[in-house]
Amino acid sequence: MSTLHSDRELMELIDRVAAQDDSALKALYERTSSKLFGLALRIVRQRDAAEDVLQDAFVAIWRGAGSYRASLSPPMAWMGLIVRSRALDALRKRTTDRSDVTDELDDLLSDTLEGDGANPMDVTEASEQAFALHQCLAKLDGKQREVVSLAYLRDQSHGELAEQLKLPLGTVKTWIRRGLDQLRNCMARYV
Repeated sequence: MSTLHSDRELMELIDRVAAQDDSALKALYERTSSKLFGLALRIVRQRDAAEDVLQDAFVAIWRGAGSYRASLSPPMAWMGLIVRSRALDALRKRTTDRSDVTDELDDLLSDTLEGDGANPMDVTEASEQAFALHQCLAKLDGKQREVVSLAYLRDQSHGELAEQLKLPLGTVKTWIRRGLDQLRNCMARYV
C-alpha cells in the first residue's frame, strides 16, 4: 500500500473518529498502534509504561480528532506527536514520583540514623584536629610541652604546676604563654 493511499485512508478514519465513530477508532488503532507503541517504548523504555502511553494517546486522539488538519501534517506525524507528548509526560511523572520516594527515604534515613552520638563528619573533624594537635605538641620543647599538657589536660593551675615541677611561677607562666602561641601558629596551618 502506498504512503499516499495509507495517509488518505488514515485521514478518513480520523475524520470518522472526529464524528465519534467507535469502529473508526478501532480501525485506526489496528492500523497504527504497533508503530505508535514502538515510538512510546523507545521513549519510556518500559513495556507497561509504553502501553499506558499508547492508551492515553488514543484517548487524546479520540478527543482531538476534530482539530486534526491534514494540511499541517500527515496523520502518522500528528499521532506520533501525541504519543511523544504523552511519553514525555510519563517520564516526567516517573521522575517526579521517584523524587518523592527518595525524599521520603532521605527523611526516614535521617530520622533512623540520627542518634545521641556524633555524626561521622563530626568524628572525622575531631580526629583531624586531634592529629594536628598531636603534631603541633611534638614541635614544642620538652619542658614547655610538659607544662602546657599538665595545665590543660590535667586542669592544673599555674601555681600548682610551679609547686609540682619546682619551678618559679613566672617561668611556668612564660612557658605556657609561649607554648600556646606556638600551638596557635602551628594549628593555623592545619585549618
